[in-house]
Amino acid sequence: MNATLNTAANADELGSLLSQIAALTAKAETLKESFRDAATASVDAPKAFEGEFFKATVVQADRTTVAYSKLVKDLGVAPEVIAQYATLSAVFTVKISLK
Repeated sequence: MNATLNTAANADELGSLLSQIAALTAKAETLKESFRDAATASVDAPKAFEGEFFKATVVQADRTTVAYSKLVKDLGVAPEVIAQYATLSAVFTVKISLK
């Protein structure tokens, strides 16, 4: 591991970058919402919006989600059976907060 990654300056830089990303993400979400609203305003509303350099296209897709916990409970699946199909992997997260 590179020892320079553990410096206070790098922690501050990471915090600053993540803050900027959060602000930009919020702005992007607001713009996306305006495109969704415009594209779904009526049946014949435009679905594509062209700028000078980029084109934004609104696409609808249906997504199905399964209530896994409820399904397991309703089917009466024992934890031992679930364990036979489960895998465990390490996940590392770097959390940053303002002091």
